[in-house]
Amino acid sequence: MSKRLPPKLAAHPSVRAVLARGEGSPPEVIDADWLRELCLSAGADDAAAVSLDHPDLAGERPHAVAALPGAKSLVSLVLRMNRDDVRTPARSVANLEFHRSGELINDAARTVVQALQDAGHRALNPSATFPMEMDRFPGRIWVVAHKTVAVAAGMGAMGIHRNVIHPKFGNFVLLATLIVDAEVSAHGEPLDYNPCLECKLCVAACPVGAISKSGEFDFMACSTHNYREFMSGFTEWVETVADSDDGADFRSRVTDSENASMWQSLAFKPNYKAAYCMAVCPAGEDVLGPYLEDRSNFMATVLKPLQDKVENLYITPGSPAKAYAEKRFPHKPVKEVSGGYRARKKTEEP
Repeated sequence: MSKRLPPKLAAHPSVRAVLARGEGSPPEVIDADWLRELCLSAGADDAAAVSLDHPDLAGERPHAVAALPGAKSLVSLVLRMNRDDVRTPARSVANLEFHRSGELINDAARTVVQALQDAGHRALNPSATFPMEMDRFPGRIWVVAHKTVAVAAGMGAMGIHRNVIHPKFGNFVLLATLIVDAEVSAHGEPLDYNPCLECKLCVAACPVGAISKSGEFDFMACSTHNYREFMSGFTEWVETVADSDDGADFRSRVTDSENASMWQSLAFKPNYKAAYCMAVCPAGEDVLGPYLEDRSNFMATVLKPLQDKVENLYITPGSPAKAYAEKRFPHKPVKEVSGGYRARKKTEEP
């Protein structure tokens, strides 16, 4: 540290204390084994670093550098979830698991960043879930794409349902990413196979046909239904309130259960309406056993309860999702909504 300081600044007690300590520079390269152990002790179930110069992260680099100037590495953290909590038709249980897991992975990421800071490095942990950069809505509101980083770091591969499948924990994981200003001595290597079994159970489970058998993905169908009580659906709910003539008119447009569910999302945390593709996925070494042992029983106890559940399906008028839902799930009431999105150009998927 340079000691050529203005006399007034040099005489300040805090400055004198720092100069007296004689702090040196942190190591230019972070030891990968030390970093991994730090991540695991903080609460992550798996972790690996990847260079920000990795070719698959070209689209992430400008955003990471904007968030942390001088960024050189990304660290992918994986937290496993409780599978049966995610699989149950009682979606309040599933939502609790999603939100609690989000809190845990954010806590782990913060703990690691604090340890890196104490070691002299600059680092930050963008949110694993929400909040996000809502001033950018409806564009790219996330700081870094956790799925893209996880795949590049070897933490899994993308299944046809657009969830990252960890080779051991399957898709029952939440992801976080750290942005660091130093190189790491070793990087994770992308998997040389895809844990996805292409069993198409995710296709069979999705109530709005967002996943096709050929692997095509309808983002708007998924977003309109599954994220009904997130930003887009909330916008439409507010518009419904504003457009209603009075209380009676509002109640004719929104059922008591829908209103209660929106209240719950606003008072606590947003409710996912499905995520069934994730619930039924049998991939991953720790997950696969029951499916291999008795596939018929697996479908009867995991897939069928979700297919049989009577629930509103939210779709946009005239969309393929409407025709699919009415044909495939006639016992599930279909409700046409705008999705809460203004007319706009297609944006990136999160």
